[in-house]
Amino acid sequence: MSRLMHTFARNYVGSFNGRHGRTGTLWEGRFKACLVDSGRYFLTCSRYIELNPVRAWMVAQPDEHSWSSYGANAEGSTDPLLTPHPEYLRLGTDPASRASAYRALFAEVLPDELVEEIRIHLQQQKVLGTDRFRSWVEARTGRFATVRPVGRPPGCSNCP
Repeated sequence: MSRLMHTFARNYVGSFNGRHGRTGTLWEGRFKACLVDSGRYFLTCSRYIELNPVRAWMVAQPDEHSWSSYGANAEGSTDPLLTPHPEYLRLGTDPASRASAYRALFAEVLPDELVEEIRIHLQQQKVLGTDRFRSWVEARTGRFATVRPVGRPPGCSNCP
């Protein structure tokens, strides 16, 4: 995904800047993503994403942000660009009950610890999920998928 976004940004930014007579980047920082264990974390991450404009004081409510999927998920409006995730579909047996259950998720504030956990996994681009899921990903990819402690590793006592 990171390579795709890099290629997209490199090609699109030049085209966009040429059309609009500008220079520079369109986005701040690099694209970051983390693999999410759907079963437990998908709806939590959905809340995190759809509440980002609220946390950034861009809007007062998530339904006010024009680029949000909140309207489709919580209000039942149709959006041809969206495909409902299986975890979302499990919220209810019909569109109205799913939308109601999704709105209810937003009645609770995301705890600061959970927001920080998501941010650290995004920053380090590590797997967000259960230990079992993380171990499965590590076995399948051969890559370390666990978040490392913040800061530099401590120096070793026997190093020169």
